[in-house]
Order: sequence, then structure tokens, then C-alpha cells
Amino acid sequence: MAKRKADSLESTSKEPRRSSRRKPSLQKEEDTIVEKPSQPDAVVEEKVKKVAKTNKKTAATANEKKGTSTAKPVGKTTANAVSSTDKPAGRQYWLMKAEPESRLEKGVDIKFSIDDLATKTEPEPWDGIRAYPARNNLRAMKKGDLAFFYHSSCKVPSIVGIMEIVQEHSPDSPYYDPSSKPDDPKWSVVHVSFRQKLETPITLKDLRELQAQKDSPLANMQMLKLTRLSVSKVSAEEWEFLTGLMEKNGDKIMY
Repeated sequence: MAKRKADSLESTSKEPRRSSRRKPSLQKEEDTIVEKPSQPDAVVEEKVKKVAKTNKKTAATANEKKGTSTAKPVGKTTANAVSSTDKPAGRQYWLMKAEPESRLEKGVDIKFSIDDLATKTEPEPWDGIRAYPARNNLRAMKKGDLAFFYHSSCKVPSIVGIMEIVQEHSPDSPYYDPSSKPDDPKWSVVHVSFRQKLETPITLKDLRELQAQKDSPLANMQMLKLTRLSVSKVSAEEWEFLTGLMEKNGDKIMY
């Protein structure tokens, strides 16, 4: 049953302490050298420096034998910086439109909102796409891709949430197109799962205003250029820009 917008047109434990078998510390030598009055101050100072330098080398050698290092652990900061929001390599982004208000098409109510998706306990088929450009975008989707859920054909068209592609394309029902054959299906469906709803949607008006700004990251956004396209590509730059805006608006983006 079609519920989408119709597309007819288009971490080293410490080592145990070890008893030292070394001779008394060279620091004693250093003190003895300093107390010799018969040598000029410059000579004493030079010897003190040499002994201190020897102490440093000895300490470094001891650390190496213990398998420790005086340097900061490499990668600790990097590891701590890794978060659940790191993007998998190769992830793609999309925008998919659905109609949140009731409308009958061939006797079927195609209403489907972000709230409807949120109630689903299993992956939901994104069906009813009947335009080749949108279908081709569906077929390009990979498991793990993310998409903005966009409310279309309503009072305030807006990006209202985020969903994930959890199953790649498969043949769609031929319900709306009897000419689509099982051995040569014309149309495709992907399965999606709800990820989050925005507290502050980004409206179409917002998007157009942002697009009009100089050097806007949204200047070439496919959805704004091909307004009738119900499944459109979102670049990584556009996604980062828009999710950044969502966070400024108070939404914590988890994906």
C-alpha cells in the first residue's frame, strides 16, 4: 500500500615496583663535585651539567628497560575524541518526502508522517515511487545511509526528522502500475527505520532563505532545484550544514 508522496511526474596496568640494584644515585656525585673548593666555579658548573645530563640518559634507559615511555601515550586524545556520531566511510545522505495529511489516491489514503514512522516496530517499506529519477535514487541507496524525513504537500513543508536505510532496494508492488512485470520490475522500494524527530523543523522557507545567501552550502541542493522530486540526494556538506543548524536550534543529532 502506497503511503508516500506520489511521483507520477517525475586503554596498561602499572608494572609492580622493582627493588633497585643500581649503585647510589648519581645525584650524590653531583653534590660532591659542587663541594670541591679547589676547582674554579666554571669547571664545577660544567661538571655538574655533564652529570645531570648523564642522569637524564640513565633514567631514559631505565624507562625503556621497563617497557615504559616518558612520552605521552600516542592516540589517547584521538581515542577519547571518537564519538557515536562518527560517520561510517561511504555513507550517503538523502531527503525523502511524504505527505502528513490525508489524501486519497486511487481510493487509498497515502498519508504518512514522521509520527507514523515512529510507531513502526519493524522496518517500513518506502513504496509508491513512480518517477524514474526518484526510483534511481532509491536504487542508489545503501544500508546505513541516512535520510531527512520531509513533510510535503502540507501547510508548512519542512524537514521534520531523520531515518535510516536498513534494507536496500527490492521490487515494489505493481499495484499502481500493472505494466511492471515480476521478471522486469520497473519500480523499487527500500526499507527505513525511524531515528529521531526534530523539536524544531527546518521549513522550506528556511531552506530557500539559506540557499539565497552568498556562498551558501545549499546553493545546489537537489531538492531545491528539482522541486517535484520526492527522493533526492543530499551531499555530505549539505548534511553537515543542516544538522549543524538543527543542533543550534536545540536538537541533539544522534546520527
